[in-house]
Amino acid sequence: MKIIVLAGGLSPERNVSLSSGTKIAQALRSLGHSVALVDMYFGLEDYPGLAGEALYEAAFPTRWERVDRQAPDLQEVKARRQWPGKGDFGPGVLELCQGADIVFLALHGQCGEDGRVQAAFDLLGIPYTGAGYLGNAMAMDKDLTKRLMKELVPTPEWRFAHYTEKDVDSLTSKTPVPCVVKPVDSGSSIGVVIAPDKKTLRAALLEGLKHGGRCVLEQFVSGRELTVGILDGKALPAIEIIPREGFYDYENKYQPGATEEVCPAPITPEQEREVGELAVTVFNALGLTVYSRADFILDEAGTFWFLEINTLPGMTPTSLLPQEAAAVGMDYPALCQHIIDSSLQEKRKQ
Repeated sequence: MKIIVLAGGLSPERNVSLSSGTKIAQALRSLGHSVALVDMYFGLEDYPGLAGEALYEAAFPTRWERVDRQAPDLQEVKARRQWPGKGDFGPGVLELCQGADIVFLALHGQCGEDGRVQAAFDLLGIPYTGAGYLGNAMAMDKDLTKRLMKELVPTPEWRFAHYTEKDVDSLTSKTPVPCVVKPVDSGSSIGVVIAPDKKTLRAALLEGLKHGGRCVLEQFVSGRELTVGILDGKALPAIEIIPREGFYDYENKYQPGATEEVCPAPITPEQEREVGELAVTVFNALGLTVYSRADFILDEAGTFWFLEINTLPGMTPTSLLPQEAAAVGMDYPALCQHIIDSSLQEKRKQ
């Protein structure tokens, strides 16, 4: 098959996406596919002088394999693009995607995981991996997801805040602590702060203005952090996440050795079944397909609290979904192939 692996884009998670995309592209080539790895934002700028079939044989940039400790400066990213065109699709990207048998979406965050790319591809008749535009859009919005799920699964109390600097003091005084401050439409724990006190909360709200001043202020629930992959509507073995320092933030997610990950998680068979059923409930309620990954906290009383669901979970060397798939005997290339096959099967149903 001719496959475009689309990664990067203009998102705070672009470096994570490029790492995922590189590993996916390498795996698909190892299976004998013709594969081109394309940064959605820069497009053909990354391959000067190459076009057409030559792109499917081009070497993958090695600099994309590793995730930096800090999220990228998007203004600096914008300044580097030489192409004068506007929009998030760089030069030649849509034409390349239209010429492929399928596009493997390795995008993360606001650029690619919020449904806009999927909607554009639907209009252009471009097959792609993963869920459709509506499920992606709903799942990306943490407030909307929790509103839809609160009657179906346990989820911590929360409030949505759309605020400016003049609202910070009022929000700080009215919000109980400890709490968790989360940008409403971001991933990879970018901008997430656990606020044990009012001082930290206020600082987090001020910092959150950089992310648009739209956040979820969520009740802090203490406990063990677990995540459950869903593949074709069935739960994979849960994995427990134990950061060596702090919480499971951006750095702990992507720096090798920063977090201990135990798969299958050391929970009882009954708990494994329960958290798997909760993950599938969220998956189905949002109308998702193919694959996703849901995050939970298991508290001391034995309750699983749903936090959020990721519709394009990471596929980097330290990511969780591939570890869960490996626990049921599916290696990384097989997982990538399964995602493609399942996605094409879903397209045939439409």
